[in-house]
Amino acid sequence: MNAPTLAMIPQADPGAGYRAQKAEIDAAVQRALESGWYILGREGAAFEQEFAAWLGAGQHAVGCANGTDAIALILRGLGIGPGMTVVTVSHTAVATVAAIEMVGATPLLLDIDPDTYTMDPDELVSVLDHPPPGLPPIKAVIPVHLYGQACDLVPMLAACAARGIPLIEDCAQCHGATLDGRKLGTLGTAAAFSLYPTKNLGALGDGGVLATADADLAGRIGAIRQYGWKERYISAMVGVNSRLDEVQAAILRVKLTALDAGNARRRAIAAAYDAALAGGPIAPPARRPGAEHVFHQYVLRCEGRAAVQAALKAQGVGTGIHYPVPVHLQPAYRDRTPLGPAGCAETARAAEEVLSLPMYPELTDAQVERICAALRGL
Repeated sequence: MNAPTLAMIPQADPGAGYRAQKAEIDAAVQRALESGWYILGREGAAFEQEFAAWLGAGQHAVGCANGTDAIALILRGLGIGPGMTVVTVSHTAVATVAAIEMVGATPLLLDIDPDTYTMDPDELVSVLDHPPPGLPPIKAVIPVHLYGQACDLVPMLAACAARGIPLIEDCAQCHGATLDGRKLGTLGTAAAFSLYPTKNLGALGDGGVLATADADLAGRIGAIRQYGWKERYISAMVGVNSRLDEVQAAILRVKLTALDAGNARRRAIAAAYDAALAGGPIAPPARRPGAEHVFHQYVLRCEGRAAVQAALKAQGVGTGIHYPVPVHLQPAYRDRTPLGPAGCAETARAAEEVLSLPMYPELTDAQVERICAALRGL
């Protein structure tokens, strides 16, 4: 008789987040639908206020259509566009680089620290002091807080401040993470958050929000996201259309109430994975000292990745790869996107080895134990 097939534990399950708060979400959606106001209404305004208050540090929040637009809107609000270079990394979702090109700026892609997969601050200082020849002047830096953990942000902030260059935090994967006791998204000039369904704070459709302590910048971006209007139908400045709809805002207000508890559950799951890996051939993810990780992803690094994936799949454990091809090696960007002096060598190596385990708060204790048993068997 054949052994029963194990039900696959998916690497991500956004539907589980809906089911966990179904009654509250359904009520919020019904409230938004019955309001008769579906764009830039009370739900969106309330979400912006609640998200800003959750961030603290005197923040102002502006909702928008998605996380990519959040980055682009910040750049537009800062007057960054054609004839300017913006520094970021290649080991990121392509959205970071796409947003830079959306405003007409030139991306310059740097390498990563191989332990935390985030921007190498030494290479950043190098390119700020000695920009690669032939590039427009560097006018902004966008480090990415990847997988739920902070970049080595302190030296980056100092380097940018010394040169009068704004630092924009890409917080698409770090809702609630901290560095030295401060929430990420409150340390730079501004910060962009994705609200994609699989994020720690995720809508049930597309959505984004940006934050800044600069009230003037927030007001300017608030106008830019709707055609540059400060007065209806009158464009005071060149703008775009990037608005968070009322239904998604209502959903996000519900999900924001569970974010801190969800992050705590993610950390508990990560601790279980750590224990299962202890003493084995694959090390747990590195943690940055002084930083609180929120584990948007729990990422292993293994040379024989395909074999590890196959072994986990045989035990009913789904996995993902974030990200299999660095931006600078993708067909749309290869051979045309400038790189820093390190040539993104560590980035290319990481892309061959990273592997993401299942990670979301709704994983049951039984599922976590099954995953841990599979890890102990590697």
